[in-house]
Amino acid sequence: MNNISKLDVVPTRSVFKYEALDFSVWLEDNIDALGERIGLELTVLEREKLVGSFKLDLFCEDQNGNTVIVENQLERTDHDHLGKLLTYMVNLGAKTAIWVATEVRQEHQRVIDWLNEMTSDDMGFYFVKVEAIRIGESPYAPLFTPLSQPDAQTRAIGAEKKVLAERHVVRKEFWTQLLQRSEGKTRLAENRSPSRDHWLAVAAGKSGINYNYLILKDGGGIDLYIDVKDYERNKAIFDALYADKDAIEAEFGEELDWRRLDDRRSSRIVKVYRGQGSLYEQEKWATLQDMLIDAMIRLDKVFRKRIKRLSV
Repeated sequence: MNNISKLDVVPTRSVFKYEALDFSVWLEDNIDALGERIGLELTVLEREKLVGSFKLDLFCEDQNGNTVIVENQLERTDHDHLGKLLTYMVNLGAKTAIWVATEVRQEHQRVIDWLNEMTSDDMGFYFVKVEAIRIGESPYAPLFTPLSQPDAQTRAIGAEKKVLAERHVVRKEFWTQLLQRSEGKTRLAENRSPSRDHWLAVAAGKSGINYNYLILKDGGGIDLYIDVKDYERNKAIFDALYADKDAIEAEFGEELDWRRLDDRRSSRIVKVYRGQGSLYEQEKWATLQDMLIDAMIRLDKVFRKRIKRLSV
């Protein structure tokens, strides 16, 4: 057992005095080990490559001949090196960037994760922590630990975020147009601002009870939403209105979808229109918006007086 040696992790700063003269050279000599850890075959084309008045640490290419930039840092990560990484990537037309550092700030790692989520699938950002290790008096060897890199799960998260962001923009535009079209027809949505949600709330005259415009992927609608923050009161309000269901629907002119929702605190009375337009059928927005405004006016006419008389 006496021939078993201890593996020592050595403070990298104690090994390399200068980042450019020592650390970059050492990293260049061990580029195969770095590539193996992140699944790329890397070849160094140039060290200290000029990019304007800046110098890129390692200018590389991968096994497919694509440009790869490597920015290394002997100290704790900082904004300066993050800015350089992006500057080199853009100016050299690289699709892959690798940031190697001895100490990583979580704030910077989150930026790299975000870039992997939000950029196109042909781009990749790697964040790698490097340590110097040795056994006894052996030469120093690199220990690379990938902290961030592109993968299928990250791409899926990013794709979902992009879809959600796009949906928010489209919804806000839909509500902006609906509010404009409602001017002069009703004051129900007066002073309301467009929302990025799939609903736009309108006061119904009693706290905890609202009307909502609804825009969906396959249609649009309106509803009366009941939530006075108390389960029993919500159900009592719903039941009181439901007792007058036939008269309400006769006055409204259409059947309504009565949702008591016994497994939830809230209750809803809904009217959804399908086949008349939807969130992504912008050519049908005007027709759908006019339909929803008309339905909301009728809904308010039917329910406001009844809501005012509620004793629950």
